[in-house]
Amino acid sequence: MARKYFGTDGVRGRVNEEPMTAEFALRLGRAAGHVLGKGLSHTPHILIAKDTRLSGYMIESALCAGFTSQGVHVLLAGPIPTPAVAYLTRSLRADAGVMISASHNPAGDNGIKFFGPDGYKLPDEVEERIEAAIAKPPKPVKPAEVGKAYRVDDARGRYIEFLKASLPRRMRFDGVKVVVDCANGAAYDVAPRLFAELGCEVVAIHAQPDGTNINRDCGSVHPEAMQARVREEGADVGFALDGDGDRVIACDAEGRLVDGDRILAILALHALKHGRLRGEGVVGTIMSNMGLARYLDGLGLRLHRAPVGDRYVLELMQKTGCNLGGEPSGHVILLDYNTTGDGLLTALQLLCAMADAERPLAELASTLALFPQRHWNLALARKDGFMEREDVRKAMAAAQAKLAGRGRLVVRPSGTEPKLRIMVEAEEDALAEEVGEALVAQLEKIALALS
Repeated sequence: MARKYFGTDGVRGRVNEEPMTAEFALRLGRAAGHVLGKGLSHTPHILIAKDTRLSGYMIESALCAGFTSQGVHVLLAGPIPTPAVAYLTRSLRADAGVMISASHNPAGDNGIKFFGPDGYKLPDEVEERIEAAIAKPPKPVKPAEVGKAYRVDDARGRYIEFLKASLPRRMRFDGVKVVVDCANGAAYDVAPRLFAELGCEVVAIHAQPDGTNINRDCGSVHPEAMQARVREEGADVGFALDGDGDRVIACDAEGRLVDGDRILAILALHALKHGRLRGEGVVGTIMSNMGLARYLDGLGLRLHRAPVGDRYVLELMQKTGCNLGGEPSGHVILLDYNTTGDGLLTALQLLCAMADAERPLAELASTLALFPQRHWNLALARKDGFMEREDVRKAMAAAQAKLAGRGRLVVRPSGTEPKLRIMVEAEEDALAEEVGEALVAQLEKIALALS
């Protein structure tokens, strides 16, 4: 069944445009409450949390009304990171969790993603049943069976304690100066508190959300402010989170970025050293750098490549038995601790690796030599069938042949826009640019002839 509303990461869109309206959220709450509460021997409980977008109030209220109209009790956690929802859904023995967020998108967007009682995102089959219930709405329950809503006042404190429990007993980071960019998002409160409780000297930036400034020129997508502040403060390390706190980009004391590939390399070596790395490798994506693959190969490990998207990274981790995976964007999954990407958990594990090795982040990151990458976006009038064309296939094969084992090519349709994403990676930057520019020119010519 083709899904109308659910994408690879829940429902997402522009606020007050379908499907991200109060009316739709109400219908979604009714449908999800009916599906997720069916067959339970107890009154269903569903946790709702949000990031700091102004529209979160509207969507939270509408979802809550939909759930309670179906006899579901709602647990309102307020603004907390997405990974906190995955954890708290399990910890509070809730039957599902909901996060209202559009992640790293601007404030005018929002989204709704669901977690099952195990803390994992809902299977496709359950999302399809919810969509069917949206199309054919269930009847509300009787007046005496309407659900209640409760505030979870200690949600942030519970999450902070969970994060600290991921570290070895009594481990602290006294004397470490940390700059944390909270992206004016869901981690604006828990991130500074977490690092301070572990003894860090904390410089928090972009930690004053006003409902409209989430991700605006800050956070993991715009880490420049973090880099500058680290140099200005003479800090040891910087961490830039995104709006919902499920990813992190780091920088060393000189302000040099440490992206998801370097983070995976550092954490893989740390876990291998302590006998905690499972699956004989690490899961990345088709966008993960060849340098990471070579580095892991030198450790006797394999880089498993999944399609782009944390859902696919997690699926391959479960298939291969790996407990470490992630994307260059800084979305890292540490399955020993949480069921989804967690920016703060990742940051703590980096600090732990630094303390264990007694080396600064710059030294740990320098062990990985990344290949130069070049990226292009090619606008298409129509994406359908373009990649299957014989002339497109021949152009791509010729480009890959030019790389001749010294690089690789990734061409994929965008999941959200009528565009092709083109990435060329090679041992030399000049080769990546030459091959990429030639390929883009050929594909532009083909696309123009079709328009």
